[in-house]
Amino acid sequence: MATKSDRHKPDDPLLDVKLLRFFDALYTLRRLGRVAEQLGQSPPTVSIWLSHLRTALQDPLFVRTATGMQPTPRADALIGTVREALAAIRSLSEEPPDFNPAQDARGFRLCMSDGGMLTLLPQLLAHMRVHAPQVRLEAIKISPQTAAQLESGEADLAVGLVPDLDKGFYQQALFDQVWVCLVNPEHPRLRNTLDRQAYMREGHVNIVYGTGHRMLDAALERAQVTRQVFLEMPVYMGIPAIVSSSDLIATMPSRTGHALARSSGLSLFPCPIPVPPFTVKQYWHERYHHDPGLRWLRSVVQSLFLERAARAESPPSV
Repeated sequence: MATKSDRHKPDDPLLDVKLLRFFDALYTLRRLGRVAEQLGQSPPTVSIWLSHLRTALQDPLFVRTATGMQPTPRADALIGTVREALAAIRSLSEEPPDFNPAQDARGFRLCMSDGGMLTLLPQLLAHMRVHAPQVRLEAIKISPQTAAQLESGEADLAVGLVPDLDKGFYQQALFDQVWVCLVNPEHPRLRNTLDRQAYMREGHVNIVYGTGHRMLDAALERAQVTRQVFLEMPVYMGIPAIVSSSDLIATMPSRTGHALARSSGLSLFPCPIPVPPFTVKQYWHERYHHDPGLRWLRSVVQSLFLERAARAESPPSV
C-alpha cells in the first residue's frame, strides 16, 4: 500500500506559478476570454494552460455552462490552497518590514571589551532608553569565539578590536585609541610628568585580558621595557580604587583611561613607551547585513561613536 511519502517524491514536477495565477483568475472570473485579457495572454494560450492543469490534477476543474466556466468540487477544494501558495510566493519578493525602534521589542547581543562596557555601553543604553524603550541589550566579552558567535547569530554585533577575522565579515572603523597611564594624583614621585625611566622604575597594575593588552605587552617587549607588576587583573573594575589608594600605574587605552580619570579624579599621562594605536570598529557577519533591526543598531553605533569623517564600511572578504 502506497504511503503519502511514496506518492510525493522530491523529483515530482511542480505546477508553474503562471498556472496557479490562471487557476485563481478563472475561479474568480469564470470566463476564459476575460482571464486571457486580464493576464495579457491569447485565448488559445489560456486554453492550453487549462489543459495542462486538468492533466496535472487529474480533474476537469472547470466545466463550461450557460453561466460560464463553473468549478468542479475538486477546484472548490483546491482554491484555498492555490491562493495560499500564491500569497506565499508573493511574500518571497516583498521587502522585509522596517524596524521601528519606538515600538518594536527586540533583544540584541553585543560583544564588547571590558573597556567598551565601561565607556560605550552606558551611552548606547541611554540612547536606547529614550529612542527604543522596548529594546533589550545583552553584553558579552569579546573572546576567541566572537567570530563564530557573529556568524551563527548567537551575537549580533561586536564593537572593539577583533583582528584576523575570516571571510564573510563587514567592519566599520569608529575611532582610534592611543595608550595612557592612570596615576594617583597624590603619587609621591609622579607629579607633572611620566617619562620612560619613571615608567620602568615604578610599580604597575597589569590588565591581562584582551587583544589590546597583548598589543601593549608586545610593544613593551620590542622597546625592551620590563614593568614591575605587583597586581594582575582580568578587568578594569576596581582599577580606580586600586590606583587611588596606591602608587601603582595602570596602562590602558585612552578612552577608558579618560573615563576612569574623570569619574575618580585620577591623573592621566601619555604612555612614555611607543605603543602603536589601534582602531575600534564594529563588526558583523554578511548573513545579517540586510536585517532591518541590525541595520538600525549599526546606524546607532555609528551615530554615537564614529569620530572620523567618511569612514566607509569594509565589505566582507571574498
